[in-house]
Amino acid sequence: MSGAPLQLDALASGRAALADRRWEDAFSALSVADAQRPLELADLESLGRAASLTGRDQDAFGVLERAYALCLATGDEHRAAAAAFWHGYRLASLGEGAQSRAWLARSERIVDRLGDCVERGYLCLPRIHHLLHAGDPEGAFAEAAEAMTIAVRFGDSDLSALARQLGGRALIEQGRVDDGMRLLDEAMLIATTEPVDELSKGLVYCAVIGCCQRVFAVERAREWTEVLHEWCETQSQLGIFNGTCRVHRVELMRLGGAWGQALDEAMLVGAGARSEGFERAAAGYEEAEIHRQRGDEDAAELAYQRASDLGGDPQPGLALLRLAQGKGHVAAGAIRRSVSTARTALERARFLPACVEILLAVGDRSGADDAARALAECADQYGTPVLRALAGHADGVIALGNGDIERALPLLTEARDIWLMLDAPYPAARVRVSLAEAYAALGDSDGSRLEAGAARRVFEKLAARPDLDRLGQTAGPAAAQGILSARELQVLRLVSTGKTNKEISAALEVSSRTVDRHMSNVLAKLVVPSRAAATAYAYEHGLIR
Repeated sequence: MSGAPLQLDALASGRAALADRRWEDAFSALSVADAQRPLELADLESLGRAASLTGRDQDAFGVLERAYALCLATGDEHRAAAAAFWHGYRLASLGEGAQSRAWLARSERIVDRLGDCVERGYLCLPRIHHLLHAGDPEGAFAEAAEAMTIAVRFGDSDLSALARQLGGRALIEQGRVDDGMRLLDEAMLIATTEPVDELSKGLVYCAVIGCCQRVFAVERAREWTEVLHEWCETQSQLGIFNGTCRVHRVELMRLGGAWGQALDEAMLVGAGARSEGFERAAAGYEEAEIHRQRGDEDAAELAYQRASDLGGDPQPGLALLRLAQGKGHVAAGAIRRSVSTARTALERARFLPACVEILLAVGDRSGADDAARALAECADQYGTPVLRALAGHADGVIALGNGDIERALPLLTEARDIWLMLDAPYPAARVRVSLAEAYAALGDSDGSRLEAGAARRVFEKLAARPDLDRLGQTAGPAAAQGILSARELQVLRLVSTGKTNKEISAALEVSSRTVDRHMSNVLAKLVVPSRAAATAYAYEHGLIR
């Protein structure tokens, strides 16, 4: 007789904890109650939900199997189909393809008997994922539209939110960014204002933010990341989604120049006992990027390796690290491979800015031109401000190297203004270095000095030592005062080795007329009468090492 009161106490405690969203307490209490006497279906489903939300996948799978069998035994086929679906859906996210397909097939067989039902809409979701992965966004959106229709017909808020976030992603993959973003916003609105299960809510939050970051929609990502963060903060016992939330925050902190806070958050994800492998990999990559940008090459190397060990892609950061280490051809090989194997334009866009930088550094001007052109096409297709800024910077740097200042200046100016608008100081500072060179080439020494000074202050604040070093090198005593552009400095250094204009034009892959013009500018800006005098000036002022 004493067992019944004990079970009632544990059951009541578990139900109360569930209502308060104390998932650990709910799992513990309901597990005790279940051990004393097998739970009835509603409480068993609650135990499975608590197991899922605390990251106990194996416990959740065991509960789902029991729920499935109990539903079949009692003839409740709708709930049996739902249990089989969620079992298969979660297995798919863990990469367990064979088991996932088996459980989804069980759900499909039941749904075929039931006919028109809300569970048929849920079974659209794994098909949408498959079609997106296969590169068929049109087919994926057709499935999402069917799921949304079913959700409306049955008044199911969970399905409505899940289908809309996947439909939004499918539209974005088609290049219909505005339409896709509207669906993502609708999904988030449903998840935040309607009665949606906490598990579905977390899935929608993380997926929408991930999609925003995939398409470089920084402002939306910031807004929705705060929503996700507040949701996670109200549930201290949540065992999943916290790591993903922190990773999103790390990415945005790094962009916003809060590098110290970003490192702290990344380390919390890496040390988190409940963090999943993909979360630790993403956090490791972000940590590596900050170390690389600060010039701590050993720490960056270790963090990139850790990200790779966990299944993450260490590119393009690792290629940029190799470039900084003087291994230009290794960097070029890695970045070319990353670009060529990317499946979509948006995936390629992640690698293209680094591709332009690396290929220019190793002298592959044609390859850099192709990469910049591909980036510009992606920016035209998707139109988000970050993509426009990345494309404008790449095009501007190439135009600057070609001596086409009139083309470079508006591109670089727009890129700088976008980064400043997005409160992204580091990429804005890197653009300002190029702007300083453009102003110098036009003879605007004040403009060059102001842009270079603004960049320097950002680099100093962030302790971005490599950028400070590059600023000092491309702006030796002459260039730092707005006298010589980077290309003019390059020509001067080649002149100092005794090369003729014809030899310099061959080395730089430009016309002899372009070299003549650069050399004339050098003589005029340094106020010296001859090539020999310019060479002497360069040695005297440390422009040549």
